[in-house]
Amino acid sequence: MFLLALSLFFNYPSALDMPRAEAYRLKYTDGTIAVEDRYNENDLWTSRAVLGRWEDDEGRIFTVSRLDIVPPLYTEVTTTRAKYVANEVKIDPKKDLEIRDQAIRRLSPVTPTDDPARPRQTIRGFKEVLYFEGTNTSAIVCAFLKEGAPFWYLATWELAEGDEQDYSREIFEEEFLEKFDEHLEKNLRSEIDLVNEKPRYSSILGAAIKRKLKGEQKSERELMRLDARHSVTNYTSWHVTEAEEFTILDALPESVRFINILTNDLTIMRSRYAAALPSPVVVTNTLCVARIFADRGEYLAAVGEDMKWSAAYWDPTRRELVAYLPESGVEELKTAIRHEAFHQYLSYACSMITASPWLNEGYAQYFEDEESLDWKLGEVGPEKLEALAEYIPTLLGLDYSQFYSEDASLRQHNYRLAWSIAVFLEKGAPKIRFQPFENLKRDYIAALLRSADMREATLEAFKNRDRLKLFVSEWLKFWKNM
Repeated sequence: MFLLALSLFFNYPSALDMPRAEAYRLKYTDGTIAVEDRYNENDLWTSRAVLGRWEDDEGRIFTVSRLDIVPPLYTEVTTTRAKYVANEVKIDPKKDLEIRDQAIRRLSPVTPTDDPARPRQTIRGFKEVLYFEGTNTSAIVCAFLKEGAPFWYLATWELAEGDEQDYSREIFEEEFLEKFDEHLEKNLRSEIDLVNEKPRYSSILGAAIKRKLKGEQKSERELMRLDARHSVTNYTSWHVTEAEEFTILDALPESVRFINILTNDLTIMRSRYAAALPSPVVVTNTLCVARIFADRGEYLAAVGEDMKWSAAYWDPTRRELVAYLPESGVEELKTAIRHEAFHQYLSYACSMITASPWLNEGYAQYFEDEESLDWKLGEVGPEKLEALAEYIPTLLGLDYSQFYSEDASLRQHNYRLAWSIAVFLEKGAPKIRFQPFENLKRDYIAALLRSADMREATLEAFKNRDRLKLFVSEWLKFWKNM
């Protein structure tokens, strides 16, 4: 039989999803535009209810949740974090048993029974212990109420093939329930602990954040900050570092120095993104969350096999940037994060309307290292430059499925040519007489915000065929003279 007690429950922490968001554009009487993120209510509830999820080498999944807030009636309603928090209703652990059962149904990996079973023997320190898995032998679903506690906990343990149900429940009671106070101190934290704990702060803006966290009325940004911290607060291998516009979650060994450098670098880079591609959209109430895994395996487990070709990933639905520490070290990690942080910036700058890949990917590569003008295709002679110039109108019209071609060499070609356009717009276009492309980026973003169509925005930004021909001609002249 498996030796559960040797590697029990709190093994390898799993990433907890941030809530799914939808962007709503708000226009004010003074002409300003702002993005209001509205989140799936059920996601908000689940992300706060689940305290942690752990796996072991055999595939068992152990999850601990807290049943203290009434789950939303509908699963697809969206709202802001502030409105959600303002409307939260507590579950009375003695009276609201039907609501408790609704919460269990939302969180259980198997269909819970309406007639829960009790342990064979009373477990000291608990007012109630109930098993809801019924006849299902693939999991244990246990709700329990400590003596004098203000809420119920729920522990679910998805078992491995071949695990015996009775023996698993016996181990669960002996190694988890009977040692719950010890686990509570070492592996689980309450919301009070989360609010009062002192995460690391970036040296530049730490004092300002500390002042904000003391306030009773928290902004959308501060509520998102708490949710981000909550997603790793019960994982001893994870750290939290915060700055004004960023929260960085990392599982890196000896990360303090690098993460502080990275946090400050991102603050500087954000101002450079905004200077290069200014936007009328106000994003002062948003928070950029970066989650950095210790290795590629953990990263792929979080983002999925579809992203196995990536080194980092900006997830606009979950509003977080995900990365990992590559074997080559922190410099490659910083480059990847600079790239994805630009995608993060542009998403908000365009009110979550997807910008064209020639702009989005081109500038993301440009900001990896603004000073580098090394042609990313290697040695390029005049004939090849001519061929590349002819391809520019095609590149400008590509959507993402076309840009991210299954042909790896074509995908690489698209990336590098998009980078060359960003370099030209920043280094070459401003030196052209009369600056015919001075407002191209501004016009593109304005057209995208108006039309919500990336191809139409490109057409409006380039205005007509003559201007596009001039653009290609000046691009070619710039690179021939490099």
